[in-house]
Amino acid sequence: MQSLADHPITHRWPPQVPDRLQLYSLPTPNGVKISIMLEEIGLPYEAHLVDFASNDQMSAPFLALNPNNKIPAIIDPNGPEGKPLALFESGAILIYLAEKSGQLMPADKRYEVLQWLMFQMGGLGPMFGQLGYFHHFAGKEIEDPRPKERYRAEAARLLTVLDGALAGRDWIVGDYSIADIAIAPWLRTLRDFYKAADSAGWADLHHVPAYLDRFLARPAVQRGLTIPSRG
Repeated sequence: MQSLADHPITHRWPPQVPDRLQLYSLPTPNGVKISIMLEEIGLPYEAHLVDFASNDQMSAPFLALNPNNKIPAIIDPNGPEGKPLALFESGAILIYLAEKSGQLMPADKRYEVLQWLMFQMGGLGPMFGQLGYFHHFAGKEIEDPRPKERYRAEAARLLTVLDGALAGRDWIVGDYSIADIAIAPWLRTLRDFYKAADSAGWADLHHVPAYLDRFLARPAVQRGLTIPSRG
């Protein structure tokens, strides 16, 4: 890909300003990680709604960008060495944007940030998602209690780990970082969308609830949570 116009996705979602970063997303907990990050760092971008109701994520143009048919994904027309960069996976995109902007990845805490980012990617996200399925969606109709209990117990354990790490800190590594941008949207989803927080011991946590409130109070977070607009 030599230019943005070379990529098939631009025929389905034409850019209005081709020299801006293009975000293809939906306001889910993984999707808003990137819109929040872009709002925090002030990098100009265009957001395109990938509508799951219309099966956009399975369309040939989108699969050309992310063969794993998940959001979010980006194309940065001004990537490394001035060449366009196509990228998927929210964790990878957060790292890229932190390095590109020089923001939200404190140099002296880089690996600490990355470990908590991986904690979310490998733990909080998958486990909260499974608990949400069994608590809020069709899984609640399954009579066998063992699957839901497995994910409830693991979600509770992960929340306890996070709660302990936040003792004496406003943010997970002390400074606000991409780790917080990865973690907090999933806490919000567990509490407000899946409505499964109480089952995972939310009321017994000492630090996580206030941490989420601090995150949600940030102006960039408030903007990013609504991007892309569902129309």
